[in-house]
Amino acid sequence: MKDKSLHPKNKFNSGYNFDELIKTNPILKEFVFKNKYDNLSIDFSDPKAVKELNKALLFSYDKISIWDFPDENLCPPIPGRLDYILHLADLLSYEDNIKILDIGTGATCIYPLLGVAEFNWHFVGTDIDLDSLDSAQDIIDDNDLDANIQLRQQFDEQHILKGILEDEDSFTAIMCNPPFYKSAEEAQGANKRKNRNLGNNAVRNFSGNNNELWYVGGEKAFLHNYLYESSLFKTSSKWFTSLVSKKENVESLEKSSKKLGASEFKVIPMSQGNKVTRIICWRF
Repeated sequence: MKDKSLHPKNKFNSGYNFDELIKTNPILKEFVFKNKYDNLSIDFSDPKAVKELNKALLFSYDKISIWDFPDENLCPPIPGRLDYILHLADLLSYEDNIKILDIGTGATCIYPLLGVAEFNWHFVGTDIDLDSLDSAQDIIDDNDLDANIQLRQQFDEQHILKGILEDEDSFTAIMCNPPFYKSAEEAQGANKRKNRNLGNNAVRNFSGNNNELWYVGGEKAFLHNYLYESSLFKTSSKWFTSLVSKKENVESLEKSSKKLGASEFKVIPMSQGNKVTRIICWRF
């Protein structure tokens, strides 16, 4: 049964075939069991089970066979991350030789991996955390993807594009999955609520270091900073894009984009299960 909340071209929108996934990642087998409906499943509140499931999904691509990263980093849900890539492909359908800048690529390097696996795009991934970049570089090296993916470190946490973009850069699009929370305390509170909803108060079902989860001022401050800095590098990318989790942030971003001289601003709706989100896209 297709998951209609995912992009129609998402290869994971028909649910999980655990027998096939175990073939791509045999370790997954120890976490799979029959649920009360007599269907194969895993305990989605168990971070180890979730990590092995997402490894199996990623290993279904021929180009990716190794994906190791520290447990304290977020384990991205592959189907949802792939949706961003697919919607970006729709936006860029008339472009050739696509090159993407991924802001905050993280220890998992997930968006570049999926973009290369699906479309053989080229990427530059950025992050402020050196340990995350080291982990991402190991993944790139382990899968022989150095020709497709390069990394750059952001040394100044006050900036997003400044210090990253170079004079000769010409990207087809910039993508970003911004931090959602205003503080570590807010992120921890959201984690506790999520665990209660899963009926499990003992096990964290997601990790995440500070840079992945929160930014002073939260998502709104981050995105307005990104939007402002994009106006300083209007010709460095054809499109600037980002996920936006909070619907109420979209209106102020659109107004600000017009003040900054953007020629187009569009919103691409996305939903993953019960979660509703969106991608904002603008250009100058």
